[in-house]
Amino acid sequence: MKFQMLCSDLDGTLLSTKDNVSDITISEISRIKETTKIVLVSARMPKSMTYLQKRLGVEQEPIVCYNGALVLDGQKELHSTFMDMEYVEKVHTLAEEHQVKLGLYYKDEWYVEQDSERVQKEIKYTHSSPIYRKTKDTLKDWKQREIGAHKIMLMGTKESSDILFPLLQKNLGLYLHLYRSNDTLIEVAPISVSKLSAIKLLLPQKEELQDVIAFGDNYNDMEMLKHVGCGVAVANGREELKAIANYVTLPNTEHGVAHFIKEHL
Repeated sequence: MKFQMLCSDLDGTLLSTKDNVSDITISEISRIKETTKIVLVSARMPKSMTYLQKRLGVEQEPIVCYNGALVLDGQKELHSTFMDMEYVEKVHTLAEEHQVKLGLYYKDEWYVEQDSERVQKEIKYTHSSPIYRKTKDTLKDWKQREIGAHKIMLMGTKESSDILFPLLQKNLGLYLHLYRSNDTLIEVAPISVSKLSAIKLLLPQKEELQDVIAFGDNYNDMEMLKHVGCGVAVANGREELKAIANYVTLPNTEHGVAHFIKEHL
């Protein structure tokens, strides 16, 4: 197989641990990076991706952050779409009613109201730190700056998330991308963007989606894997994703992406 571009999700896919890529992954990426464009595609914020780019030796390539809401090429902003404050405030209201905390993201800014076990995990796994302040103050600040959220992370319990997710879908599903990254986390993104839309933006004029191979594990990877030339799911991925993938490789903890590259590229 030969592809012009390789796009990979990070958490649960390219990362063999919670916060890093393995030496075998670095080796396999190094073997193909001169002839294949390596693009990291994630729900993460920029600074939680650039350290991984450096580890892989592909910092000269663009990155797709926040599931496609922010696309960067070094310091150059290629694309930015954030959620209108009207919808951000509605998410906040529904979350408050069910005692679910918000993480609010804009570019490299990350705001939370208070520290928690979940926040500490994010700090550890993403190599970034939040600014602690009341959500209402962040919303007021963003209104004054005329910006919005590239991503909202809703941090609750399984029980509260089970209740809140269908309410968000009912009230805001037409206006926002909503998906559960696990039992306790709900992630929210602008409706007009996706990992696939970002990949299309990065394709040179003479290349098509058929020239792209993509790797993923979760619901936010489904559209990407379905429409590129070759979609590969890791074995630890969602069953729905594996069902539509062209191939299923080893789990991320067994360096599934590197294994597939070694065998097929």
